[in-house]
Amino acid sequence: MSVKTPDWVKHAIFYQIFPDRFARSERTQHPRGIHFKPWGSPPEEQGYQGGDLYGIVDKLDYLQELGITALYLNPIFSSAANHRYHTFDYFQIDPLLGGEKALRELLDQAHARNMRVVLDGVFNHASRGFWAFHHILENGVTSPYIDWFNIHGWPLRPYIHDEHNPHNYDAWWGIPALPKFNFNNQGVRDYFLKVSQHWIEFGIDGWRLDVPEEINDAAFWQDFRRVVKTANPDAYIVGEIWHEAHEWLRGDRFDAVMNYAMNRAAFGFFAQKTLRTDYRPGGFELRPINAPDFSAWIEHLVRLHDWEIVQAQLNLLDSHDTARTLWIVNNDESAARLCLLFQMTIPGAPCIYYGDEVGMTGANDPYCRGAFPWHEPAEWNQDLLHFYRQVTALRHQYAALRIGDFKTLQAENHVYAFRRNCEWQSVIVAFNTDTQPVKATIPSGGFYEDGRTLRTVWPTQAQPASYTVSDGKLKQVAIGARSAVVLVAE
Repeated sequence: MSVKTPDWVKHAIFYQIFPDRFARSERTQHPRGIHFKPWGSPPEEQGYQGGDLYGIVDKLDYLQELGITALYLNPIFSSAANHRYHTFDYFQIDPLLGGEKALRELLDQAHARNMRVVLDGVFNHASRGFWAFHHILENGVTSPYIDWFNIHGWPLRPYIHDEHNPHNYDAWWGIPALPKFNFNNQGVRDYFLKVSQHWIEFGIDGWRLDVPEEINDAAFWQDFRRVVKTANPDAYIVGEIWHEAHEWLRGDRFDAVMNYAMNRAAFGFFAQKTLRTDYRPGGFELRPINAPDFSAWIEHLVRLHDWEIVQAQLNLLDSHDTARTLWIVNNDESAARLCLLFQMTIPGAPCIYYGDEVGMTGANDPYCRGAFPWHEPAEWNQDLLHFYRQVTALRHQYAALRIGDFKTLQAENHVYAFRRNCEWQSVIVAFNTDTQPVKATIPSGGFYEDGRTLRTVWPTQAQPASYTVSDGKLKQVAIGARSAVVLVAE
């Protein structure tokens, strides 16, 4: 099967936003008597802090300056939870977020800046307030929607239950608040195909699918792809799958998955001495790894799928489902910076989790879901923010970092280097994880002829240097402690 993924994704830098905690706008009109928690309240207190879609619109200039070209939003449909994974109406944008008018303005303003917007689709389960489930609660066995869910007895116990009288319907991870849909029912399938088509036609640029493996139905996802791509052939479809996903990435379902395997490798190599090895994101182990093992891991990931898929993978370091990067590396900022530079220079679409760029940190959910500190700009890590802006600019400036091929050049001791090459440009990226500067000899990989000169473009604040290939190698390449160099040949 011929595989094709959206070209815009290969050039994109994503920014993930948890809407309730990103930005609150005074333009959002709420009924009188609405009360939110104070902005910046501890996230473990739960509740709503009032972030909304107009707030995102108001910060688009900031995001553009950061180098962002695509937004991935956590769920925005009507829900009775601040994270909105408890959906009760898939055809309504939550009024607390500003409703449909706010989404319309966000899409129009983002598209005017050549920025894309991808929404979170939570199709496996809904909330107890979802209209079909509520219909069953009110009507029991006489409800026409009885087969939209898997019911195991009467009366239903959605709110009052205990170990002796548990809830008696299928629910995601056994959580009564999240009744699980029965995708063997054609009405359920038709409903979500209409949902997916409706919002693509409204103007969104793609879907991120929540726990798609829970809907273990290849035919449904093939229909989903057909419907979405018919409505917009350039739409992006990315699934939340935490492991290798061969069957999902053959060109008939998803364009990509969230590449959690990449970030586990990056943390293991760039934060060998500070990594929190007792933390298990998604149940997977974090462990220090050396340069050869890291190289083998990355080579495996780069060769795992069709090249079209590899270029579209959503490469993330953290998300709403994990601890934040700075927490994972135990506040080792040099490790966080190396991870980011690696993320921005390898194949795939990098995704920044909101607030990482100003130094937000926190353990796993709910601590990773704090409010963006617009109210406390003095607490921003300005040096880190400047670094983020520099590294996104680097990726945007050099096409080889976005669409070039990938070849490992060196992986030994503390040095790891690779080459990205496109038709008119070639880039070498070399990392040094040691606490001392090194002068490395880097093989050219048989691509550069002797006498070819490459110039340094990173670090940007350093005095530019150039290196000439001799005997198939670049010799005495200076790499600072806990740093990297990027060399370019046009």
